[in-house]
Amino acid sequence: MISTAPPILVRWLRAAGEPSRLRLLALCAEGALSVSDLAHALKQSEPRVSRHLKILCEAGLLVRLRHGQWVEYRLTEGLEGASFVRGLLAQLDRDDPVLVRDRSAARERAVPGTQTLAHGAESRLGRALAELVVAAGLSAPLEAVLLFGVSHPELLECAARASRRCTAIAHSRRAAQSARAFAQRRGFSCRVLRATSPEVLSDTDLARAGEPFDAVLLDTLASGDTLAQLLQHARRVLTPGGRLWIFERYESLERSRERIVEHPLARLRRLLGDAGLTCERLSPVEADGEHVLAAVARLATAAPGQVSGTVGARP
Repeated sequence: MISTAPPILVRWLRAAGEPSRLRLLALCAEGALSVSDLAHALKQSEPRVSRHLKILCEAGLLVRLRHGQWVEYRLTEGLEGASFVRGLLAQLDRDDPVLVRDRSAARERAVPGTQTLAHGAESRLGRALAELVVAAGLSAPLEAVLLFGVSHPELLECAARASRRCTAIAHSRRAAQSARAFAQRRGFSCRVLRATSPEVLSDTDLARAGEPFDAVLLDTLASGDTLAQLLQHARRVLTPGGRLWIFERYESLERSRERIVEHPLARLRRLLGDAGLTCERLSPVEADGEHVLAAVARLATAAPGQVSGTVGARP
């Protein structure tokens, strides 16, 4: 357990103990963002948001990074400060309407320099996830694959090369444009659609995507009711023998359910089971400072009597 001197802890609490600054921490913990992006998400002026960011940076909870002409803010890389912020954010209800709106608005305005597909950036985490899905059985010749979310271009290429028809649904117009450009640059074919909602698959998205899919990859980070709804929608378009892959940050699953603290592995298994899916495999993936749980699941009726297992998961 990380211990912190009382004066430092008091400074952190004072910096984080303000509604706007708490929202900024939640957004910057998701990825690097500019002042413009953050002001747009919070619906506040840039000077006001800049003052909040200055307080958070001076407290050591955020860092200010310059990439050419762009300046972005992200969670501190200091072990103690990052641990404090993630522990604090683990207490937040990620399905709170204000936080959901903040995330949606920020995704629409992602800045160059972040590790998202909206900027065509590949990453060690993306490569690790692509290697995992191939090892878990995503390989040709599949008829059709659906990818919801295009945060990691490596997964997009993996899905396209494993199937005759690949459909990707991007969270924003910019992400869709970058996904098409990446596919053209790497020489593979994939139909890229823009989501009607950045948080979940909608009936409209499913209708546009069309046919049932042999594999569905959820390259998005959701939690609570949003994650449960996403799994229900994904289940609807799986073929009887199809598989679903989902990737979730470990800390986003570290939430209490009523008075019982649910372990992240157990929580993800429960959510899959509630959606009518049988978990085949759970694996932790760590890269680029991210701690992600990757799950592979099938329709519960497609494998009667199958016992779900855990591969290399945390105790």
